[in-house]
Amino acid sequence: MAEKRGSRGSGRGSGSEIKFGTDGWRAGIARDFTFDNVARVAKATAEFLLNSKRKDLAIYRDWGSPYRSATCGVVVGYDMRFLSREFAHHFARVLHDSGIPVSISSAPIPTPALSYAVVDRNAAAGIMFTASHNPPTDNGIKYKAEYGGSAPGEVTTEVESFLPKTASVPRSPESALQKIDIRGPFLKKVRTLVDPASLTASPVHVVVDSMYGSAQGYVAQLLDEYGLTHTQVRSRRDVLFGGKKPEPIEKNLVPLRAVIASLRRRGKPLLGVVTDGDGDRISAMDEKGGFIDAHRTFALILRHLVEERGLRGAVVKSFNLTDMAQDICREYGLPLIEVPVGFKHAVEQILKKDVLVAAEESGSIAIRGHIPERDGVLHSLLLTEIAATAGRPMSEVVDKLYTDFGPRVYRRHDIEVEGQLEVVSRLLADPPERFGGKRVLAVETMDGLKLRFDHGWLLFRASGTEPILRLYCEMEEKKDVDSLLEEAERLARGELPLW
Repeated sequence: MAEKRGSRGSGRGSGSEIKFGTDGWRAGIARDFTFDNVARVAKATAEFLLNSKRKDLAIYRDWGSPYRSATCGVVVGYDMRFLSREFAHHFARVLHDSGIPVSISSAPIPTPALSYAVVDRNAAAGIMFTASHNPPTDNGIKYKAEYGGSAPGEVTTEVESFLPKTASVPRSPESALQKIDIRGPFLKKVRTLVDPASLTASPVHVVVDSMYGSAQGYVAQLLDEYGLTHTQVRSRRDVLFGGKKPEPIEKNLVPLRAVIASLRRRGKPLLGVVTDGDGDRISAMDEKGGFIDAHRTFALILRHLVEERGLRGAVVKSFNLTDMAQDICREYGLPLIEVPVGFKHAVEQILKKDVLVAAEESGSIAIRGHIPERDGVLHSLLLTEIAATAGRPMSEVVDKLYTDFGPRVYRRHDIEVEGQLEVVSRLLADPPERFGGKRVLAVETMDGLKLRFDHGWLLFRASGTEPILRLYCEMEEKKDVDSLLEEAERLARGELPLW
């Protein structure tokens, strides 16, 4: 299919174009994400599932992945975004008309619950209607393969190849669809992955921030079962997400910090946990309101699994995740595998190898024993377990990471620039020898352009889900991070010459 300028790999529609990016297809509601285009994707999905050539894809040939025929059916879920339920039912009716058995969630659900349902029900695929952390004006489709995780690019490319030029108008009524409870079986699985003894004995008060997303009520229900006191924040439906993108990054967590500040006066141990719009990403906050970003949550969970549970295995990190991963793996003698950004790359490793933890900079974490999928609900409970067993405030638990593995300061800037892909291409064609007054020791190009300096790095990368340029930086000191990001942004905007 023809690609248009600025849309390649973004997972966003442009006119009648539908392209799956690093984590599905996303587009503006009513502009590109329309009922007609949803029906086109549904018809393409049906044709893909009914096509016997699917067996020849590497996912089945090389990864040891289960192959399930279309007769095993498809599970469809949806989040709390505007029209998500309606889009999901429209999609499911087209599948039903194509002769594929369809089950649809009876209520909004987080993405990991949909992914688990695929495995639990032995389905051929799962379709989740969500735009994850994108702005409220967007919606999207995530395709989950038989194993309950992100589909590889060759699968979504095949789906695209079946896209019809015109939409199918669903004939079957909504009443023809089988509505199922997905929440119950999912929470049952999560309970098997946490330590009830640690949680029930905990004095920790947990502040749960759902960011108006579809994981709301899930963590709170489990905390209730284990007898932990908790406060819920942004735990109702708001299709505008309070005017913020439902992404668990520091600038979006003002309400959580305010609640923690008000509770701190009571003197009880505190922990804040945050899930994104569709509940597959995680971040946290300590008792002082200090942000615990994706790098630190990953490190805390990995250390907990190794030291407290005695588990071992490979660690998969995305190209934009902290260098602390290397240090921790070296300390514990664990194999480390680095992959491009996009959790589907981590899933490939999980299916092939004995992986203990896989993680991305976005707050995506998967652990052994669960589905090969990110799960903000499970990891909210694991962070609570860490706080419960630490015997010290969470701020001190995080500080010990720095004591043991060195100081790390990380920031990410997302900027809208014309032709973000061209910016990265120019840098790849002519990488610098010095940048921001620092000597470039190495250039890495696995995904975008990473410049390595003494004690840190700077990464330029076009987003795979939004039309923006992402700038990532990790150094030992904040002043270095700030100066490098400032110069990188000026360069990207054309305010500085290219060397």
